[in-house]
Amino acid sequence: MNRKILMLTLLMALVPGIAHSASVYKWTDENGVTHFGDRQPTGSKAEQVSVRSGKGSTNRTSPQEQVQAMEQEAEKRQLTERERAEMEAIRKQREANCATAEANLKIIDSNARIQVEEDGERRYLSPEEIADQRMRFEKIAEENCGPMEE
Repeated sequence: MNRKILMLTLLMALVPGIAHSASVYKWTDENGVTHFGDRQPTGSKAEQVSVRSGKGSTNRTSPQEQVQAMEQEAEKRQLTERERAEMEAIRKQREANCATAEANLKIIDSNARIQVEEDGERRYLSPEEIADQRMRFEKIAEENCGPMEE
């Protein structure tokens, strides 16, 4: 009984190895058709083909190249995120500049006397100074209130 169990165990251990080392042959017949088989054909010349089992990889890059590619991709993502954050900051600054310029233009348009403080003293702006300020704020509004240019 022990001998049968031992033979069965030995046979089960060898079968996968034998099946794995099975040969595959490739040959071309007289009509030019290529054939593959597990037995060498009689009467024609065949070459033995190496067959790999399991899933093959189409990626032929080394692990170092894969790591470099991953690092480059992460760097690109960081640049994109940084650029997005910079664009958002620019957009917010433009909105603030636009709001300030429009508020100042409303004050100027209300024909109010505009008072400024210079060197610790208060004074009113002259009509020419008000016109200069109007042009300055219109320019700021024009630059910041429209759509952003790429």
